[in-house]
Amino acid sequence: MRFDTSFKGLKVIELAGVLAGPSVGAFFAELGAKVIKVENPKTNGDVTRSWKLKTESKKEKLSAYYCSINLLKQVIFADLSNSKANLKILKLVRDADVLIVNFKKDDDKKFGFDFKRLHELNPALIYASISGFSLDENRVAYDLILQAESGFMSMNGTTESGPVKMPVALIDILAAHQLKEAILIAIMHRNKTGKGAHVAVSLYDTAVSALANQASNFLNEGFIPSLQGSLHPNIAPYGEIFITKDRKSITFAIGSDKQFKLLCDMLKLRAPKFFFTNQLRLKNRNKLFDFLNTSIMKFSLSELIMHCRNNFIPYAEIKNLKQVLESKEAKKMILQKKINGKIKKAVRTIAFKNKN
Repeated sequence: MRFDTSFKGLKVIELAGVLAGPSVGAFFAELGAKVIKVENPKTNGDVTRSWKLKTESKKEKLSAYYCSINLLKQVIFADLSNSKANLKILKLVRDADVLIVNFKKDDDKKFGFDFKRLHELNPALIYASISGFSLDENRVAYDLILQAESGFMSMNGTTESGPVKMPVALIDILAAHQLKEAILIAIMHRNKTGKGAHVAVSLYDTAVSALANQASNFLNEGFIPSLQGSLHPNIAPYGEIFITKDRKSITFAIGSDKQFKLLCDMLKLRAPKFFFTNQLRLKNRNKLFDFLNTSIMKFSLSELIMHCRNNFIPYAEIKNLKQVLESKEAKKMILQKKINGKIKKAVRTIAFKNKN
């Protein structure tokens, strides 16, 4: 079985813009579905068409941002406030399997694209909606707003930088994953019953669900994390940035006392008793950094990588995107398509493989 044809024959209509909703459409397109993206000509299409880098040509119709999740879709322009255009899209929905929307509050009813009406038109339709906070709240939300509102920015950054947002719209991406899962469950349900469904996710609920151990630390211990840069509140050393002899950056994710001993052995260090357990290392984190840093500075990056691999020590060189996307591994994740005579590229939204 080839995963890239898993949803061949599935028809998906996308009435969504920016990143979260279109990421869901991209997922199904990459797996063989026919995805029709509907854009409003009155606004010059999806707003991300205009989100260009300073270096991008003003004449270029597709920004690099837009290409990140729209390459494999069929795009049509239709103004839903125009009766003829509205009817055209309704005809497409009549035999569609999935409809993805991120309408503002009450716009679904305004345009006649609410679930109740479309369910009567197409009882097997899976109506998948994304909102910022909830379907009943009329508040404009971008990923930055949710990173701030959900606590992520309060943890991300340093005392020098202050709160910092993550450099990708991670809440949007996570919301897309949540909605994909809901749609797949709805497809399974429809296969059994023949009935469609209305599945919905908000960026806010998505963000809260992703707080994971940070939420649990507060709920169980009342611990409110402060700005810690890349440091982990439960593990040490984990996230400290060290500079090697050849001025390269390296970090370690030491998840067990055994791994810490292996790290010390590699660096030819004898750890004092106040570093013997993870909790002790957390209490003495500043001393721990100095203890390790003095020795790490004596090694080149290549030497450390060789020793870490030979001793199964979790490490990472801190790489820029050029280093990442030109690597042999990452190149396998890049898709491309010729549009208007130009090759456009993007990273695949799916990372799983069929190993049969």
